Amino acid sequence: MNNEKDLGIAKLTGHCAELRCNNTIDPSALQVSGSAGVRSVLIIKAMEHLMGLLRIHVHRGVNLAVRDVKSSDPYIIVKLGKQKLKTRVVRKNTNPEWNEDLTLTVADPSLPVKLFVYDKDRLSFDDKMGDAEFEIGPLVEALRMRLDGLPSGTIITRVQPTRQNCLADESRVVWADGKVVQEMVLRLRNVESGEIELRLEWIDIPGSRGL
Repeated sequence: MNNEKDLGIAKLTGHCAELRCNNTIDPSALQVSGSAGVRSVLIIKAMEHLMGLLRIHVHRGVNLAVRDVKSSDPYIIVKLGKQKLKTRVVRKNTNPEWNEDLTLTVADPSLPVKLFVYDKDRLSFDDKMGDAEFEIGPLVEALRMRLDGLPSGTIITRVQPTRQNCLADESRVVWADGKVVQEMVLRLRNVESGEIELRLEWIDIPGSRGL
């Protein structure tokens, strides 16, 4: 390394590689050909295009549909743009607890996050168990307030269920343990029953354009 600029590129490149290993950055945005210098510049450009990371804590499902004889083997796929992440399969349970974190990169906060629930089958195609979607606009707006030092549990904003969203109950954006989070319960569509409980949290990326 000859100067501070080279050192900064190296650190950022390493950070990108770490995020890729955790399935948080679209590999197609980073796998580029050419010299190391060209790759570093393209990685920096990709980082500048991003706003940050959305961590989705998938807590549990409630009263999910039965797709086998008496139960189901549910898992969830979460999509944002071209990104797709999946939870593990919970066997023989219509009230599964995943308690998994899925992390997506966010470049456009106006895009909805889409969620699909499936029943895992070994001998045929996986059965659909409903779907839902949600907006991250309320969370982003709360983050842009740059709040600090609030008592834990302070409600920043509330989002009410309507015919235009998939909320089963009021969703609250709150200040919890020094950070802004949003908890929500989604009512699944295109299925006879089922709800999914989530918790959203924002993560800043060094080198990104931020909020």
